[in-house]
Amino acid sequence: MVEFYEKLQWSLKKDERFLSADGKILKNAVYEAAMKPDTELLQILLSDANFCKIFFVDVDGVKVFDKVKFAWAINNREFLPDSYTRFKNKIGLVDEGGNFISESGNIELVFPYKDCLLEGGQTKDDQKRLEIFYNETLAPDDIDKLLAPKVLTCAKKFSAEGVEDVTSFSDTDNLIIKGNNLLACASLLKRFTNKIKCIYIDVPYNTGNDSFGYNDRFNHSTWLTFMKNWLELAKKLLRMTAQFFFKSTVTNKRI
Repeated sequence: MVEFYEKLQWSLKKDERFLSADGKILKNAVYEAAMKPDTELLQILLSDANFCKIFFVDVDGVKVFDKVKFAWAINNREFLPDSYTRFKNKIGLVDEGGNFISESGNIELVFPYKDCLLEGGQTKDDQKRLEIFYNETLAPDDIDKLLAPKVLTCAKKFSAEGVEDVTSFSDTDNLIIKGNNLLACASLLKRFTNKIKCIYIDVPYNTGNDSFGYNDRFNHSTWLTFMKNWLELAKKLLRMTAQFFFKSTVTNKRI
């Protein structure tokens, strides 16, 4: 059995998307690829007769990937023995079938405005306002217009020589974009999709401690909608091996 897992690790290491900078397998990346399922991962498994026999079921001549069995294999304590995931007995919520809900695609958080996009747009200079929601089904055209790439204006270049106007950007430029972060991310997608290494965000918590006073309705389900919209776009910008960093130094957070 140990030999089987060693061979599985060796096969997965053929795909650089599943490796960290120090050459270790990123189990979460493998798991996400299996849940899609990812074509390149399937090709790796199909190329080995033993893996093909274990992880695929033949249905009228068609091989069907058993992602549940594959997920069990990579979560087994024999796989990646140097990881904390080597422990088979984990603590967590499970469904009626005994499966961890954190590993299930059938569990999701439901909240009002879940199928909406929050326009937002408040700045420190704005007055309090009621946020505008666009439903994904009822107002798709409005959402498409809102998230369409925007023209960046009033661009300045800062260098050792001073400040100067600029009319174009290169992929090596360091950019500071002032404005609505949702619209900024949407505008960066075309050039930077799957290219960002790290995203660090200081999320709003409505503690009342900051000089930036969000309107009184900007909490609970509205806050979840705000974060959901932004995180969906941010995920598209990130590389497979990228990371999120959340600043959480404030106390008494209202989520």
